[in-house]
Amino acid sequence: MSLKDFRKDIVIEIYNEAGQLVLAYKVYRCWVSEYEALPEMDAESNAVMIQKLKLECEGWERDVAVVEPPEPSRPTA
Repeated sequence: MSLKDFRKDIVIEIYNEAGQLVLAYKVYRCWVSEYEALPEMDAESNAVMIQKLKLECEGWERDVAVVEPPEPSRPTA
């Protein structure tokens, strides 16, 4: 793998329950430092499978162009 394109700029977007974009972060020159596809499996437990991804970066900032929208109105009966 070429190290020229090893780090990438990404945007992390956060949405509310109505599916509206409420917050965004610009993260610069990221790379994956840890990845766990599956935890140890144990047939005797009722554990939940969670993938784990750890990102490292060289800087970040909040995207101030994204503003929280007003709450969606509920229809009245």
